[in-house]
Amino acid sequence: MRQTRVSAPRCLRRLAEVLSIVPSHDKIRCLRSSQTRALIAACAVGFAFSTNYTNHAPLAAALASAFGINLAQVGLLTTAIFLTHACMQIPGGHLADRIGPRIVISIAAATVCLGNIALGFATAYWQLLFCKAFIGLGTGAGFVAGARYIATVFTGSQLPVAQGLYGASNLLGSGFVIFAVPILFAEFGWESAFFAAALLTAAALPIWLTAPHPEALDLNPAPFADMLGNSQLWLLGLAQLASFGLAIVVGAWITTYLTKSFDLPLKTAGRIGSLVLLMGIASRPLGGSVLARRGAKFTLQVSMAMNTVACLILGLGGKSLAMAAMAVLLLGIGGGLPYATVFNRAATLYPGRPGAAMGLVNAIGTSMILAGPPLIGQMVEWSGNFQSSFLALGAFTMVAWIAMFAIHRHEPDRSV
Repeated sequence: MRQTRVSAPRCLRRLAEVLSIVPSHDKIRCLRSSQTRALIAACAVGFAFSTNYTNHAPLAAALASAFGINLAQVGLLTTAIFLTHACMQIPGGHLADRIGPRIVISIAAATVCLGNIALGFATAYWQLLFCKAFIGLGTGAGFVAGARYIATVFTGSQLPVAQGLYGASNLLGSGFVIFAVPILFAEFGWESAFFAAALLTAAALPIWLTAPHPEALDLNPAPFADMLGNSQLWLLGLAQLASFGLAIVVGAWITTYLTKSFDLPLKTAGRIGSLVLLMGIASRPLGGSVLARRGAKFTLQVSMAMNTVACLILGLGGKSLAMAAMAVLLLGIGGGLPYATVFNRAATLYPGRPGAAMGLVNAIGTSMILAGPPLIGQMVEWSGNFQSSFLALGAFTMVAWIAMFAIHRHEPDRSV
């Protein structure tokens, strides 16, 4: 009997498609069209903007020494950027709905560049806070405008994958700087981290401006009060809170945690800690595929369960570096899975105002980041370790997991 040889990579890909683990070949091939430039441009600006979320985190000790501040005050830098970032979600989404993402992202990029250049020349702590808050105006409007752009260019079964890839670019930027900043700091000092962020944004802007930009749609917007009263949107916001918000909060301190708890060199801790966010490169597109096959409720429940287990491991794992690394991997996957679900479903629920709906859920999702980093810094100063902080995060994420059982089944979520 003649046997047909099938290469191992093709077998693995086919198995993954059957199990709904990765996007099918047909979906990926569809993205290799005129839409490719649009996706590359959105991912380029998404990457550049997101480097600003955590580029100060590996510099906690250096900034504390240079400016005479404590860890709680360093944590307030994360609060500063995400305060204005959150405030710009709904206005940024509304502007993207009305005038299109092209202008919104261009102005956002200029804001981010100026803020980072000013950060590099800061001589006082209040200047660090002010510049981070100023940068947040740009990252907030730019992020939601990018998500709105993806929802304009892509439709149907392409949208979950494209939205997941855009989301992956954002986590790639956030995780990349946790890895890269310790290297830059060792060679050029703390200022180099901020100058590099300005340079990345300046390099991404020409790519964005040369991408295809459809005309802004003439939509019939839903009443804003109706959006505020929609419990399903608030549940999506809670999912964003316990996934992206959690990943950023943990990412802001994970390098310091690994350094203090396991006496790791800063560069080694940065490499391990960056996986909290870098795993989103795979898990956000993966979440888009799971959404298309299994729906929103399943995707969100799996994510919240993984995040709960990860936080509890960090809180109870003691001095085991292997357990800590396992928790980092779990959080990296669980923190990325809900992205496409949250933003695509928000747009589906309010097709007349998709940018504003996306902005609302992300504003809810970023609220945790406002208080989380300085509170964790204060708890570490008080207790001398990170265990109580991670246990508190685990309890919160468990509540979010229970809440996901109230997500309604919605057939448009499943696009294949």
